[in-house]
Amino acid sequence: MTETVKKPKRGRKPEGASSSRQDVAVPALGPIGMLRWAWTQLTSMRTALLLLLLLAVAAVPGSLFPQRPANPAVVTQYLKDHADYGPWLDKLQLFDVYSSYWFSAIYLLLFISLIGCIIPRARAHWKALRTAPPRTPRRISRLPQYGTLVIPAAQGATASSALADAAAVLKGRRYRVDTRDTDGERPHLGAEVGYVREIGNLVFHTSLVGVLVSVAIGGLFGYSGQRTLVEGETFVNTLVGYDQFSPGTDFQSAWLSPYSVQLDKFDVRYDRESVKQFGQPIDFNASVTTKDSPDAPAQKQTLKVNDPLEIGGTGLYLVGNGYAPVITVRDGKGNVALQGPVPAIPTDAVYTSTMVIKVPDAQPDQLGFVGFFLPAAQLNDAGIAYSADPDPLKPQLNLNSYYGDLGLNSGSPQNVYNLDVKNLKQLNGRDLPAKGIVLDAGQTYKLPDGKGSITFDGLKRFIAIDIRHNPGQVPALIFALVAVGGLVISLYTGRRRAWVRTGTAEDGRVMVEYGLLARGEDHGLARETARIRKALQERWGLDGPAGGSTAGTPADNG
Repeated sequence: MTETVKKPKRGRKPEGASSSRQDVAVPALGPIGMLRWAWTQLTSMRTALLLLLLLAVAAVPGSLFPQRPANPAVVTQYLKDHADYGPWLDKLQLFDVYSSYWFSAIYLLLFISLIGCIIPRARAHWKALRTAPPRTPRRISRLPQYGTLVIPAAQGATASSALADAAAVLKGRRYRVDTRDTDGERPHLGAEVGYVREIGNLVFHTSLVGVLVSVAIGGLFGYSGQRTLVEGETFVNTLVGYDQFSPGTDFQSAWLSPYSVQLDKFDVRYDRESVKQFGQPIDFNASVTTKDSPDAPAQKQTLKVNDPLEIGGTGLYLVGNGYAPVITVRDGKGNVALQGPVPAIPTDAVYTSTMVIKVPDAQPDQLGFVGFFLPAAQLNDAGIAYSADPDPLKPQLNLNSYYGDLGLNSGSPQNVYNLDVKNLKQLNGRDLPAKGIVLDAGQTYKLPDGKGSITFDGLKRFIAIDIRHNPGQVPALIFALVAVGGLVISLYTGRRRAWVRTGTAEDGRVMVEYGLLARGEDHGLARETARIRKALQERWGLDGPAGGSTAGTPADNG
């Protein structure tokens, strides 16, 4: 006697079955499997695009917060002004964004991800180039683009000869053709074009890696610096010659090329004809004398805005200019404590400029001066001096003076264009009995209490130059241009496949059917089909329906 076992209903467990029993046993991934999974995720195109977007987002703080490599003094002042949260921002390296550990991590991950994407795709494309086009579909009429042609029996064509003609037409349109079953009743061929699209894609991604490598080379071995150069002064490309110097991570000072640049004269041409633009600068010309090395012959050159000089593997860029009043300061003992041009920082279009003069060698007390320089001084109705023109029509100094300890011996860095008066006593000022110092060119003012004197001897001009050496700049430009070319090729090249099948009817006519398929979205596939159809008609001498051809539209989308 057999026992009938009643099957449990769907969705119910049989009586007595353990609820903890697992239906599917999932094997443990293990360390190697975990690494393989992580590598697969990292080298996917989705991850590469995500990292590229993340890199762009990570660069945003670099434009929101002052960066220490560009201007450490501004960062120091920012930390003083925001003492509550400034140190936390510094710990997060928001003042050193482009050299921070988190920005570098994203950069390296993107680099690895791109390489991991390129190598498998290059292998797959190489394999595709050596593989024959896909087999001919059983029903070509199902393809998005399909058509038929009929070659009359009077032409004496055969199925094989018609297939050979179709292969020639496709090869003429740069298709890679593979003919099959040429001796059978229904010979056919498969063809494919557009392999250059994937090549362009690979070139684009490879060029992105090249751009990343070039930027890294520039960051490692390049440098940048700034120098203010007064007429008559010479800059020598050594570390002590820079006002500010920012080396790359692995830069060595021995790599500096020993060239020199002397500013002979700086000319500015202003608009003196139009009414609306009167006084606006038209052209800046810095006449310089350069030497590639101490023993090299001197060369006369011109440095202009947007027209840098290339010397010693560096680029010299004109980024600013202004006036440098020539000052002589004598201390309380009558000795010359300072003599020479002092650059004044322009603040407006007419070159109203701030002046800071520090005289640490003055005796018995150090001296300091702060105020402004006016190229064309005039007084308004309130008796306040202002500059009416950028040309030095009436140069004038308006200064306040101080004495005491300038704090230069404390070891703390100071901004040469800023005077800290907390520990100084004021000698001159508008609210003091001695009033402020007003000097025209050639005048001398004696300081109160026998502290010395200051003389406005004359006027020179200065320029501010940026000096940059970036060994990765040219490669980065080349790779960027190649990347754009590869992207254009990949976007405007269609990957298409075509199939042709021929056969001979009982009355001797040759029946030809063809179909095309695009890999991906391709709005030009219909035009390509029309061109192939026209080329086949011309080869066989067919003329529309009269030649026995049918419409080149899909006949069966079943």
